[in-house]
Amino acid sequence: MTATTERPAWSDDDLEAFRDLAHSFLEKECAPHEQRWAEQQHVDREVWNKAGELGLLCPSIPEQYGGGGGTFAHEAVLAEEQVRTGAPSLGTAVHSTIVAHYLNGYGTEEQKRTWLPQLASGELVGAVAMTEPGTGSDLQAVATKAIRDGDTYVIDGSKTFISNGLQAEFIVVVAKTDPENKAAGISLICVDTRGLEGFSRGRVLKKIGQHGQDTAELFFDGVRVPTTNLLGEVEGQGFIQLMQQLPQERLVLAVAAIAAIEETIAVTLKYTKERHAFGKPVFNFQNTKFKLAEAATNARIGRVFIDDCIAKHLDGRLDVPTASMAKWWLTQQQCDIADECLQFFGGYGYMEEYPISRMYTDARIQKIYGGTNEIMKEIISRFL
Repeated sequence: MTATTERPAWSDDDLEAFRDLAHSFLEKECAPHEQRWAEQQHVDREVWNKAGELGLLCPSIPEQYGGGGGTFAHEAVLAEEQVRTGAPSLGTAVHSTIVAHYLNGYGTEEQKRTWLPQLASGELVGAVAMTEPGTGSDLQAVATKAIRDGDTYVIDGSKTFISNGLQAEFIVVVAKTDPENKAAGISLICVDTRGLEGFSRGRVLKKIGQHGQDTAELFFDGVRVPTTNLLGEVEGQGFIQLMQQLPQERLVLAVAAIAAIEETIAVTLKYTKERHAFGKPVFNFQNTKFKLAEAATNARIGRVFIDDCIAKHLDGRLDVPTASMAKWWLTQQQCDIADECLQFFGGYGYMEEYPISRMYTDARIQKIYGGTNEIMKEIISRFL
């Protein structure tokens, strides 16, 4: 059962046509393979190429660089449909919404013409390497170094919890070009991993949820890339670039959260109205009705909030604290509602073959990546 919502004010006929295309692709090419992908811990590599052929990758990147020429609204639509079709494993949010926009926002013309078309076609899979074994949300403390040696950077360090890490051929690496400084010493370096000496991948990490989405360790041992791979005109701009792009990353996480909330409630309503206990549908018990009434109310509030955030972002008016509010509150609601709804399934809710169990386990990471919810509250408090 699919959640139904009114067409948002920020949508139009073209976006709804894109939604139909995305839904059809995900339903046909991804959803039937999710269980197998979960077992192998990654999607089939060719699905990236198929998505690229249909224009589902980099939809908000300008057409001159191979993208769809759309807006963040296209990214939001794709994120929603991944949830609604039960096909969350293809890491398009990282690839298109995050990585491609670092390149589009700060890359030179040559960089954009070299890599963006390959990201849009699926020839390259994108990842961003921020987190390290010793640093999580504290990006100023990254230890990976990119030291200039003539016309190359020599990169040394390790990264972990990297989404798309197993298959990524294009990685935006957060590194210290000036190890003596904190924020001012950080730069973003583009790394094309194809045939690159010194680059290696570690384990594909086993997670409690999102089993089909590859998350891996990355290692850089004397990796050399041209100094022209620096994002931005000068070194030391990486921290600023990260801060400028993180609100969009947090917004797309919030979009996925509200879609998951709506779908969780829809699945639970269907089950509780069909499942009988003590001679009547589970839905007819007062506790069930009251709990689902609360969840539906929070879902409606969340939908109004996220639609307003999307509209503001499209208009260039979404500020940092509001994006942080959306990320923390909606992901918290996602986890809370998934927990409440799973309870109505009883023992069946604990079985992997029931979608509610995957909704429950997949939800938990939402409060952690993109900046923990505690960090979101810290950011919000600075603007009070």
